[in-house]
Amino acid sequence: MRADRLVAALLFLQARGLVTAAELAAELEVSERTARRDLEALTASGVPVYAQRGRGGGWRLVGGARTDLTGLTSPEVQALFLAAGSSGASPELRSALRKLLRAVPEPLRPQAEAASRARIVDELDRSGAAMTAVGPHRTVLERAVLDGVRVRLGYARPGDEPRERVVDPLGLVLKAGHWYMVAGTADGLRSFRLGRVTSAEPTEEPVHRPAGFDLAAAWRSLAARLEDRLLAATVTAHADQDALPVLQRLFGGRLSIGRLLADGRREIEAAGPSLEVLAAQLAGLGPQVEVVGPPRARAHLARLGEALMANYGTAREAAVR
Repeated sequence: MRADRLVAALLFLQARGLVTAAELAAELEVSERTARRDLEALTASGVPVYAQRGRGGGWRLVGGARTDLTGLTSPEVQALFLAAGSSGASPELRSALRKLLRAVPEPLRPQAEAASRARIVDELDRSGAAMTAVGPHRTVLERAVLDGVRVRLGYARPGDEPRERVVDPLGLVLKAGHWYMVAGTADGLRSFRLGRVTSAEPTEEPVHRPAGFDLAAAWRSLAARLEDRLLAATVTAHADQDALPVLQRLFGGRLSIGRLLADGRREIEAAGPSLEVLAAQLAGLGPQVEVVGPPRARAHLARLGEALMANYGTAREAAVR
């Protein structure tokens, strides 16, 4: 059941007091069967909704048309606001969350507020990328965000050994099929891809949350810095037509395909964090791609070729003999 529909159903019940499945279906623009399943799901989750049988019956929130939703436990409140807060950022849903928050018992409101801002989906992401593996630590980190406690985090960047540090988990972000944690560190705000987390151990220390912290704004700043690093260097090359699909998968939006050359190849430009990284990535395509500039990228490819010959040249000669 979609979180925004669950919120809408609760608000409709609170406003009307007694509703039929048909009335709720018309309000939510779903089938009567779906509306009935939603009402039953609310009851099963602990929301104080019950069915009044017979003529003139329907579904009612315990306590009448005005209720504080006291049937919700703290974990249920957090689960509801966590799901609804991350399911989208439409003005209608934000308005519904604000209204629902007023119906939550006062002692549970801090948890509800924390959950509603704990994670987001990057609105700028239109890739439709499939969800990737996030590792075994997402539940622990999500709990740390909700509880507001620091975490001793093990993290390994590609090619590096895992490194431990204590961080302040502030929120989770879904971007292009990957989950990231935004956290405070000794070096300021940083993002950590959950698939690279090697360990996560909550501490008893409270997080330091910067004054006026906004997860969406923080993520935009971090994402812009990451994008700058990814576009720090560019190389120009001539590529066989058959290599273009592989290059597009390898570089995505960092690849520009230019004019058709007289020999049937295409002129391309690829961007990356450094010339060395770009050269190493393009080297894997062998003679299908010829890097033409800048000279430093060609020089690095030549060094790679010499190193490969040193490692494998003797083995090739032995195999020929």
